[in-house]
Amino acid sequence: MAGAAAEQRRLATVVESWLERPVLIVGDAMLDEWRFADSDRLCREAPAPVLTLRRRISAAGGAANTAVNVAALGGRAVLVAPVGADVAGDELHDCLDRAGVWDRTVNLPGRPTPVKRRMLAGNQILLREDSGDPEDALDHDGVARLLTALSCATEELRAAAGGEAPTLVVCDYGLGALPAPVRAWLVENRERYATVALDAHDLADWRGLAPTVVTPSFAEATRLLARAGGTTRPTGGTELHLEHPHGDPTDGPSEMTVGAAPGAVRADDVTDSTAPGPVGEPTPGEGRVALTGDGLSVTGTGVTVNTRAGEGVDRAVLAESRLAELRAHTGADVVAVTLDTEGAVVGGADGEPRRSHSTPVPASHAVGAGDAYLAAMTLALAADAPLPTAAQLAQLAATITVSDTGTCVCRRDDLLAALDQPTNTTTHPAVVGGNELDAIVAEHREAGRSVVFTNGCFDVLHRGHVRYLEQARALGDLLIVAVNSDGSVRRLKGPDRPVNPVEDRGALLAALACVDHVVVFEEDSPAALIEAVRPDVYVKGGDYPPELVPEAPLVRRLGGQVRTLGYVPDRSTSAIIERIRSHSQDPSAHPTEPSPYAEDRQPDPSLRTRTQAS
Repeated sequence: MAGAAAEQRRLATVVESWLERPVLIVGDAMLDEWRFADSDRLCREAPAPVLTLRRRISAAGGAANTAVNVAALGGRAVLVAPVGADVAGDELHDCLDRAGVWDRTVNLPGRPTPVKRRMLAGNQILLREDSGDPEDALDHDGVARLLTALSCATEELRAAAGGEAPTLVVCDYGLGALPAPVRAWLVENRERYATVALDAHDLADWRGLAPTVVTPSFAEATRLLARAGGTTRPTGGTELHLEHPHGDPTDGPSEMTVGAAPGAVRADDVTDSTAPGPVGEPTPGEGRVALTGDGLSVTGTGVTVNTRAGEGVDRAVLAESRLAELRAHTGADVVAVTLDTEGAVVGGADGEPRRSHSTPVPASHAVGAGDAYLAAMTLALAADAPLPTAAQLAQLAATITVSDTGTCVCRRDDLLAALDQPTNTTTHPAVVGGNELDAIVAEHREAGRSVVFTNGCFDVLHRGHVRYLEQARALGDLLIVAVNSDGSVRRLKGPDRPVNPVEDRGALLAALACVDHVVVFEEDSPAALIEAVRPDVYVKGGDYPPELVPEAPLVRRLGGQVRTLGYVPDRSTSAIIERIRSHSQDPSAHPTEPSPYAEDRQPDPSLRTRTQAS
């Protein structure tokens, strides 16, 4: 028992070490939409169930879900991806904001946001509708804007991390977000990233990237080996090998037959016309593999793997036998072949395969589990964890996310709880007084943590505030927000402000995950608090240089730095209050004057029960 506890503490130390690790995610971002329905009868027109929609959930998918997982696990996630200027794109932006991801996506009008819509009844997926055409390639302007966003986000992360090279995660799911010019740019700029993780449906497109780790599914790994042509390794034993038929078609992978090594019984020497066929069809879009009824063979998109020739041959054994070739073909230091609910097989430079296992769950529970695996594996390797530790944490992250239907997200607290470690070591309340704040800062300084300080009225908390505070929190280990008292707000804003009393404003700020402590000050300036806290970083919102911040000379005299962060465009407390007042003063104008928020007031009837969850 003592040994197990020590091992869990060791793993938890790695989780703590990757906190605020800078990670840039680029690739195919999409929206996952879940529609939950009831059905108690069949329709008269066809033997099909009649569905009654009960609720709707939207979540980040693809590269966006990988970014959400990185942020949820404690990393500093920045997403660069093309997103459509449409309703699905707006929902995706909201999902990223709620998750604390730095949203550096590029809006491309005319190019729809990819969406995967799943309809369920009784937690059983009845159908999935995909929208977003992979043939709808980025135009020249779109490519240029994406490359600019990539370069800027890379430097932004490096600056926020004090010059540390960020980690790069590439998520290429064949939806057109990573055309040849973008792939070439990433290969050419490989040295700008310390750790590079690659998750791609077609690994052959990424020759030259030299990734730290690749995480292909079994079907993706098999497809790469087929395209590589591959010669069998001569051996006198029963080592598995793959045969590649002559004339491999150029438009897809060849069929591969798995059998014993040369000289042993061959798979194609064994025939049985009475053997049952495959149970279910493989899913082309996801490259899934279906097992035959006799348990002797599996099929995948463009791939057939027959294991008749060997007793007990399975996908894990096959993957283990080809790890070295996969490393050679991808140029990766580490290859992790994921096997859906069967776990994964991981291999590194030492040639020692590592097998991890998972618990079988319904398919509706496992959507996005691979994103959680990729995020944890990447963060662990970026934190210089040994490969066995990284593989163990990645599998644990994927496993604990599959307890319910929906897109999987693993949170840092959940991972620490699975390791029986405390998830919140602070005993201080979120809203504190000035005297208690001194003790809190002293504790964090003694532990070597950096303190970020900002202040404001925060009268009507809106999206601009939230993103600003998330970015401020990313600049250090502890974020303290000083909020003006009601009297201070009146002196600054006028007799009709604040709209919300300081008790409400402080409680809302304290409820944000990015805010560690809130303190109220009575003065018009936070100078006294700044002198007491002596922040490492003082942050103000606005589109002006730090030199124009009134508190800048004081902060610099105390040894801190000043940063200004721009607000989200078209988001301001004054504009919101003015809009509310204009609506309340002239209600007769509403029926004839279209409002940009009319869709919120009169939603599509099919979406009246809609809820959103990231």
